[in-house]
Amino acid sequence: MTDGQPYRPGELDRSAPFYVAGHRGLVGSAIVRRLHSAGFVNIVGRSSAELDLRDRDAVFAYIRETRPRYVVLAAAKVGGILANNTYPVEFLSDNIRIQVNVLDAAREAQVERLLFLGSSCIYPKFADQPIREESLLTGHLEPTNDAYAIAKITGILHVQAVRRQHGLPWISAMPTNLYGPNDNFSPTGSHVLPALIRRYDNAVATGATSVTNWGSGLPRREFLHADDMADACLHLLENYDGPDQVNVGTGTDVTIREIAATVAAAVGYRGETTWDTAKPDGTPQKLLDVSKLAQAGWTARISLQDGVERTVAWYRENIATVRT
Repeated sequence: MTDGQPYRPGELDRSAPFYVAGHRGLVGSAIVRRLHSAGFVNIVGRSSAELDLRDRDAVFAYIRETRPRYVVLAAAKVGGILANNTYPVEFLSDNIRIQVNVLDAAREAQVERLLFLGSSCIYPKFADQPIREESLLTGHLEPTNDAYAIAKITGILHVQAVRRQHGLPWISAMPTNLYGPNDNFSPTGSHVLPALIRRYDNAVATGATSVTNWGSGLPRREFLHADDMADACLHLLENYDGPDQVNVGTGTDVTIREIAATVAAAVGYRGETTWDTAKPDGTPQKLLDVSKLAQAGWTARISLQDGVERTVAWYRENIATVRT
């Protein structure tokens, strides 16, 4: 696509400046680890305290200063059902501003290769399962996180527009539910798996004999370890090009009750688990069709049990400094 010629993905230059936006978060930190292990030596990034990505002038100045050849946009305001449902304005406004600023600045700098990361919540609440990429914009969204979903859909369309208008080979990837080191374990801002880890680990620490979880526990969810996600990101950058977003997941799912039991076992909790059915369940099922990713040559490697056990161990080692 560049210089009038079709872009052909290939190995990225390990010495070129590589900007990971959101490099301290769950996904961004995993991507940095993966890039280091792959031999990249010029990885750049700024914390949110150092660079507010909602500040357009500051973002443009940073991109002009660092002149990255590659960018992964992993920065976002994220949260679970409670946070999304309570603060839809912030989830819409903050994420759109982050995306527009980084993507516009990257376009001005003619960034060669950019990967925009979204979320599986972009798909309709009642999309056919497993969810194919073509399901985008074919139905109503889950109302508890529709503002965040709309922001991420905007990012996908922004990338597609840049490809059409400017010929830059930018791509988008939509991960399923992610977990792992550097996740958010806050009781009000976390996603389901880190929330369960915190809850059950706290029950063990305090000697509690009962844990209450939200909803019925019957919805089905797919979980992918952040290290697998990072590996998939590098693989896509070096092996895939196309306007459509690519689903990234394992291709298998479990009920919330099953993942709760997995977490309970991992932390050593042997008490009772009850379910508060007055709380919302969210989307009944979110299982991604990952056939496009498989065709590009990548499949997940970390099992759910192994990944949960590793995350519990990391949480306990870093409990004094985790995001809570």
